[in-house]
Amino acid sequence: MTTRTTAAEVAAWVDGRPVAVAEVDEAERVLRTGRAASALPAPETSEGRQVRRWLVQVLTAERLVAAEAHRRRLADDDAPAVTDLAPERHHLLELGSATAALLARNALARAVFAAVTAEVDVPEAEVTAYQARNGDVLGPAPADRARERIGALLRGAARRRAFVEWLDRARATRVRLAPGYEHPGDPRQPDNTHRH
Repeated sequence: MTTRTTAAEVAAWVDGRPVAVAEVDEAERVLRTGRAASALPAPETSEGRQVRRWLVQVLTAERLVAAEAHRRRLADDDAPAVTDLAPERHHLLELGSATAALLARNALARAVFAAVTAEVDVPEAEVTAYQARNGDVLGPAPADRARERIGALLRGAARRRAFVEWLDRARATRVRLAPGYEHPGDPRQPDNTHRH
């Protein structure tokens, strides 16, 4: 006998399949018993509800990358290290906190990142322009080594942007959020504190 999930028990749907509130509860329990527990806001506050919305963003992204990994026949073994995707800590910030958390904790997400951004490159003209603008801060490295470093730097940034864009498109077309689990930055939800 199968049990059906009621709408009140669903935080989101990915490709029409429910992400249960119980999954959000469990993700929150793990977060609140982990190393960052003391930095988290109290559960029943506006900020605490924002944490739950953030967790839904991570959980739905996990579903999206799992489906893409299945479609591409990718496995954890195909995943690069986080430092290959974001060599510096500030590179993770470029991704947004939910995407950064996803890549940090989910090998399949890193495998999908590598696959969906494999063809991303930057034009030589962009490397040349960057080198011309920033040559004095690159240090005494020979020009060809500096170009190589610049190319890798720009390619890494372009790949991170491409992955975020891929994930945003997938979210927009394949994820539906339940009331109370809107994106944390959605200005229409009552706990959004980002005002202009």
